[in-house]
Amino acid sequence: MSNVTVIGTQWGDEGKGKIVDWLASRADVVVRFQGGHNAGHTLVVGEQTYKLSLLPSGLVRGKMGVIGNGVVVDPEALLKEIDRVTAQGLKVTPDTLKIAENAPLILPVHGALDRAREAARGERKIGTTGRGIGPAYEDKVARRAIRLCDLAEPETLDWKLDELLLHHNTLLKGLGAATFTKQELLDFLNTVAPRVLPFMAPVWDLLDDSRRGGSRILFEGAQAVMLDVDHGTYPYVTSSNTVAANAGTGAGVGPTSIGFVLGIAKAYTTRVGEGPFPSELHDEMGRIIGERGHEFGTVTGRPRRCGWFDAVLVRRAVRVGGVNGLALTKLDVLDGLDEISICVGYELDGKTTKHFPSAPGAQQRIRPVFETMEGWKDSTKGARSWAELPAQAIKYVRRIEELVEAPVTLLSTSPERDDTILMRDPFED
Repeated sequence: MSNVTVIGTQWGDEGKGKIVDWLASRADVVVRFQGGHNAGHTLVVGEQTYKLSLLPSGLVRGKMGVIGNGVVVDPEALLKEIDRVTAQGLKVTPDTLKIAENAPLILPVHGALDRAREAARGERKIGTTGRGIGPAYEDKVARRAIRLCDLAEPETLDWKLDELLLHHNTLLKGLGAATFTKQELLDFLNTVAPRVLPFMAPVWDLLDDSRRGGSRILFEGAQAVMLDVDHGTYPYVTSSNTVAANAGTGAGVGPTSIGFVLGIAKAYTTRVGEGPFPSELHDEMGRIIGERGHEFGTVTGRPRRCGWFDAVLVRRAVRVGGVNGLALTKLDVLDGLDEISICVGYELDGKTTKHFPSAPGAQQRIRPVFETMEGWKDSTKGARSWAELPAQAIKYVRRIEELVEAPVTLLSTSPERDDTILMRDPFED
């Protein structure tokens, strides 16, 4: 049996929630390995709808949830999320949730700096959620982060806060924003510490024991490959590595433990926030797709920009993300269209290319090259077998497979958990 790692192959919001929930029901342990509370999954279980940002999705299925060291944890946001799902009847205890002892924390100063810098960028804003994720990752790399284990050592917290504030207050003052006192942050941390410390654990050890014991582990990614800090549309990216290779580093396991890599792709393309989007539709069709797909961010509520499927970007995600198979979602949104287009390349300075450029100027200059296919009139919504799909819908899926160089191993035909066509079981690979 294999473990499974789930990543997004576009700009996030590909419908990972349903797929992760479906896989989590068959896993023993579900691990978050990167990101913060700037990404979200919506899970529908019976009559309950859970909106999760930090908590691993497996918790709603009664499975062990792990937040790895690659995640930056806002303790206040975490506790609010725990309280919210608890009110919905979900039990989250130190027995069901484990947080890596070396996970970096997001403090109020991080959010303040994030928002102040974004405001100062003006027209060149990146489109961050303003929740402090970027500054918290900066502190981690700069070796001044407050980590979960530090909450258990007051003497360590004391000198680390001095170093952290020396940096952040200098920046905040330069940006004309309010600064923080050491006591403010101490009071904040002393308030949350009694509630979050019971969840602390050496998760690398727990995961190794689980692996050796034959447990199925699901590694749950946030955001997507085109938001990866190295491989995405830099600088309009998140602050962590979203590719599957980071599952090992961000959870504390070896690279051979990440198992089958399942890439999630929407049957069209969406993006929230700023940054290049070659296949974006600025016309009525873009509006229609957005309305049909209910395209609003889970965490931010921001409307998503919509466009045709970009096979060039997904092929890149397949290659750098190590994707073994695709889970294609929201095919039903395209039902009834006369024609459907796929971006198969770009024009850049009068030349055709099948590679997305890394330079920001070139990214702005590229124009999409579309291939148009006949649409289908019959509904795909709720289909649970290939035989129930219109012939043109099958042709569309097969063409995507050819262009991105990866098989579609799972097809989602509605938000309902069981409306899924499975071609290959990732856990049995």
